[in-house]
Amino acid sequence: MAQKPSLPKGVRDFGPEQMFRRNYLLDTIKGVFKKYGFMPLETPAIENLSTLTGKYGDEGDQLLFKILNSGDFLSKTDASDFEAGAKELSKKITEKGLKYDLTVPFARYVVMNQNDITFPFKRYQVQPVWRADRPQKGRYREFYQCDADIIGTNSLVCEAELMAMVNEIFCKLELKDYQVSISSRKILEGLADVIGATDKFSAFCVILDKLDKIGLEKMLEEMSQLGIPKSGLDRLTAILELEEDNTDKIETLRKVFIGSEVGIEGLNEVETTLKHMTSLGVAHDKTHFDLTLARGLSYYTGIIYEVKPTSVKMGTITAGGRYDNLTGVFGLEGVSGVGISFGVDRIYDVLDELNLFPSNQLGSTKVMITNFDETCLEHALGLSSRLRNNNVNCEVYPEPAKMKKQLGYANKKNIPFVVMVGQEEIDTNIYTVKNMEDGEQHKQTMLELIDFLATQ
Repeated sequence: MAQKPSLPKGVRDFGPEQMFRRNYLLDTIKGVFKKYGFMPLETPAIENLSTLTGKYGDEGDQLLFKILNSGDFLSKTDASDFEAGAKELSKKITEKGLKYDLTVPFARYVVMNQNDITFPFKRYQVQPVWRADRPQKGRYREFYQCDADIIGTNSLVCEAELMAMVNEIFCKLELKDYQVSISSRKILEGLADVIGATDKFSAFCVILDKLDKIGLEKMLEEMSQLGIPKSGLDRLTAILELEEDNTDKIETLRKVFIGSEVGIEGLNEVETTLKHMTSLGVAHDKTHFDLTLARGLSYYTGIIYEVKPTSVKMGTITAGGRYDNLTGVFGLEGVSGVGISFGVDRIYDVLDELNLFPSNQLGSTKVMITNFDETCLEHALGLSSRLRNNNVNCEVYPEPAKMKKQLGYANKKNIPFVVMVGQEEIDTNIYTVKNMEDGEQHKQTMLELIDFLATQ
């Protein structure tokens, strides 16, 4: 009995229709990246685990897909390895893993190629990443990221340009219902300072990041268990409940953060970024200064941001931030970088649910040429060659068939035009062109046909 085919959970096939839509999405994003001076880069799917581990926090490390060493890897182990526990055994049998994101491999690339790079270095990267996560709506084990990063400068102009790209990309995709949340890891450190949680900063961020999932009461309960005093929790509650606009919220927090140098520095960063965004022509109506924004990746050090749709139930679709010394873990100290990542699969799902994909992206063939017999086929092949030489995507129906069958094929493939090639067309070199959308037909010479199809 034949085995029933299946896919692992958390991965998907993409048929032609989905691929046309994905390519439209990817081409839109890459087109904006190029406008802002970013250059393309690719890194391997596989990285050494020493490159990946320790960069994403404990939770991220647990989601790494590890690859077993090839060959008889168990021959290199003995009883003492098993007695030492799973962690030590893992080191013996696996040294590589699938990349978790594009930023850490990018930092590794920068360090390895630092003598050949012109800084500041602006690169974009469009590749799949893998996470051993629990599959659910909007969360996959294999998915594409579109990243743009600038490394080798501390300028907050970079953050503002990344926000301008968000605005332009979603405008081109006609996605109007979204919100940008912006903050800084330094502001989170300031919050921790003023509530008495400085020595519990990492745990504080993890709990704060869960606020929208577990609610304020449960969040405060978990923070209390960290040992944060009630006075500190009361102060945090008052801060989180601020409902002022971005400018007023910054000014209020300046008073709260008196005595927290790092907190004031974070506020200055947000204020400057918003100012640069205004100079770039980016309206602030979709930008929200969000004090609860924590971003789980541990390598962020400055401005952080994320984008969520507001009319579709979906998680973060775009996110990123400043990382001051990610290259330092690979031996290149003091090189600051900032980046942004567009989650292609989630953005695809949002556009699909909102019916925002253009209908003309559903097919690549502009015209099909009919085939009724051997003589018609030879003429049709010559005609197809002329059309392709003029950059018209076309195909010839591969075997003689009745008109109904051929037109049905064109309809199912969303081919907008059909050119009839019969004996009359061969004799006169005048062709009947059928518009498959409205059913209208008209006759054209070869030159007229080429000119017509090339402009559609």
